[in-house]
Order: sequence, then structure tokens, then C-alpha cells
Amino acid sequence: MDNKVAILILQHPQEQDRVLCTAKLICSTLANATLTIGLSWRNLGHALKQPADAKDWGVLYLGSAQAAKEKGPLVALDRKGAKLADQAGARAGLKGLVVLDGNWSQAKALWWRNAWLTKLRRFVVVPDGPSLYGDLRKEARPDAVSTLEAVALALSVLEGDAAVREKLLAPFRELLAKARTAGARESKRDRRVRR
Repeated sequence: MDNKVAILILQHPQEQDRVLCTAKLICSTLANATLTIGLSWRNLGHALKQPADAKDWGVLYLGSAQAAKEKGPLVALDRKGAKLADQAGARAGLKGLVVLDGNWSQAKALWWRNAWLTKLRRFVVVPDGPSLYGDLRKEARPDAVSTLEAVALALSVLEGDAAVREKLLAPFRELLAKARTAGARESKRDRRVRR
């Protein structure tokens, strides 16, 4: 599927071994998506493996309890985590979106190890329901969703096309159906890590 807004997934090394990890599924579904595995990068261009200007990119920020209370599926925030008054202006001209892939602890580690992320425009997704993972993978917060679900929601807003979300969710639903049929569940160790 063609996407105008590029997606860069920064994946924590420990996340790549998870059975129900969605980063590779995103990259196999979207034409303009890059997966980079590691803990830290010098800057956006280094992570993307090509020149890029930070002013043209956003990041799906880990958010806060306050941001989760906001209305709308994709909310632009200032550096202190408060909702920006000009939401359309915050999205204007956005060429790409960086997404952190891992459990909450791993995502926080990626955020703090890559100070250049603070130069990007900050966005938080506000899901309209619980994650499709259901009982297959425990989430840290009730409003937490998979990386794929967050990307699908963000792209549907940024590209102004609700069908984008459904096109991304279709292969994810298939993956989850197969996992349920096979009786797959995250391990107890994974649950402890994900809190």
C-alpha cells in the first residue's frame, strides 16, 4: 500500500524476537516504511540511512495521562506535553513519522537514548478502543495499542483517508486469528517485562 507520509520504526533489539511483533508486518504492508533495529542513532538521517530534516518529521510520543484524555485520534503536543492550539498546522508539511517499537520500558529507553527525537514534532494517538491483541499480549495501560494499530490510526489522520487504517489492520487481524487458532500467548517472562 502506498503511503505519502513515510514511517520509520525504531525497534528495540529485544522486541524483534516477539512472536506477535508488528514492525515487520507494517513494513511488508506499507511501500514507504523503514525498520531500524538498535538502541541509539546519531540523528534522524543516521536512523533513516538517508538525509532527512528533523523539521519535516514527527514522532509518536509516549504520551501522558493528560494527552490520553484529549479528543481526536491524533493529537499534536508541545515539548511539555500540552495539546497544541493549531492541530492542522502541526500536521502541515509532515514528510515522515518516527515510531518506537517495544514494550513500554524498551520504548522509554529508546526515547531517552536518542535526544534528537525531541527535535521532532510530537504526536500521540488516542485510540477509540482497546488493542486488537486482546488476551494475546498484555498491554501496560488500557489505552495502549500495538505499534501497527498506532501507525494505522496516525496515517489515517495524516493522509486523510480512513481506509488506510483498515488496510493496515486487515493483515494484523489475520495474524491474530492464526495466533489464537494455534493457541499462542506471550510468555510469563514477557508479561513481567511489559508490566
